[in-house]
Amino acid sequence: MSNEATTRGRDLTEIRRDLHAHPEAGWKEFRTTAMVAAELESLGYDVHLGREAVDPDERLGVPSEDELGAAMDRARRDGAPESYLDRMDGVTGCVAVREFGDSGPVVGVRVDMDALERTEARDEDHRPVREGFVSQYPDEMHACAHDGHTAIGVGIARRFAEGGAAEGGFDGTLKLFFQPAEEGGRGGLPMSRTAHLDDVDHLVALHLGLDEETGTMVAGYDRPLSNAKLDVRYLGEPAHAGAAPNEGRNALQAAAAAMQNLYAIPRHADGPTRVNVGQVRSANAQNVIAEDVTMRVEVRGTTADLNEYMLDHARRMVRSAADMHDVDVETSLYGKTTTFECDEEMVDAVAAAAEGVEGVAEVKERVDFGGSEDASYLVRRVQEGGGTATYIGVGASNVAGHHTARFDIDEDALGIGVDVVVETVRSLGA
Repeated sequence: MSNEATTRGRDLTEIRRDLHAHPEAGWKEFRTTAMVAAELESLGYDVHLGREAVDPDERLGVPSEDELGAAMDRARRDGAPESYLDRMDGVTGCVAVREFGDSGPVVGVRVDMDALERTEARDEDHRPVREGFVSQYPDEMHACAHDGHTAIGVGIARRFAEGGAAEGGFDGTLKLFFQPAEEGGRGGLPMSRTAHLDDVDHLVALHLGLDEETGTMVAGYDRPLSNAKLDVRYLGEPAHAGAAPNEGRNALQAAAAAMQNLYAIPRHADGPTRVNVGQVRSANAQNVIAEDVTMRVEVRGTTADLNEYMLDHARRMVRSAADMHDVDVETSLYGKTTTFECDEEMVDAVAAAAEGVEGVAEVKERVDFGGSEDASYLVRRVQEGGGTATYIGVGASNVAGHHTARFDIDEDALGIGVDVVVETVRSLGA
């Protein structure tokens, strides 16, 4: 009997639970990508993997070669289809394309696949523990429903492949974008820079949960905050803190000064802005002047221009703190997103489709997103090319907030999500 991991022959809940038990953080989604690609190719889709799905030179926040190698090895141990791992050549992501007619539009559907780098709860009252699909990896978990998004993407692919053009009621080309590294805003930009977006007439991106109850559909989430994440490293000189502190150059003191000044960046008259220092690390003894400190900083703004304003100021604050305390500083952009507004045509199409789907109890036409989302780059790319796009929400009665250790979703939402997207695509290509 083969031990190869597969989505084939499994329902959406089973797929979601398998992925939940085997979470893979950004740019490490080797098993997930391989399993999805294997099924989609068997359904007759042309599958583009890795460097064919994203522009590798545009990737942000890429883990080290050692980390990627370890993730690939783990995927092999967990049964990822070997031939698809080889085709990825170390880069995750998948775009699947199939023509169902030659006179209709090209419709894209974008879902994301990555997990978060955090530990899942192990309490017996946490359903994944109780029902046996809790994360098998101590420092990774699906705490934002991307396991469910991937399952929905597979479900959409199945529905059109099984129905064909005539039965499916869709005359056009379907493109399914299985995006890596959404967390941190790292994968949307490189996927948007490929030729796969060149001819997309309409795009639907989706998210489960977002504090909406199962049966609620949001036809258009608008105005996510533009976001940038900056990695900072201060390098100084160690010295004994008691014997000769004057001989050291204190990297931790520079980081502390930067942190205080980052929160003092003037807010802008043109709209809301945000700044946060989420992480500071210094593996250092208490009697040694710290020589090596890393920080992870993020800024946001309601527009791309406001985000750039915050990023420019953050970089200046970081450099100034280094000068103040006579240390060196290195910075790199870890991730970035932009913003958008959904097109009325697409909002109307989703709302109309949702009204006819069993299990949908309420349709909200537009809601402000509030957070950040790197599907923004795909949405903007389609809109700038003359197409239309929307970002939809599928209520899933999540029992705890997104990105928490106890996050879980109502799996009845998976079928609702498939039905709404399928009916939307059909209406666009009828």
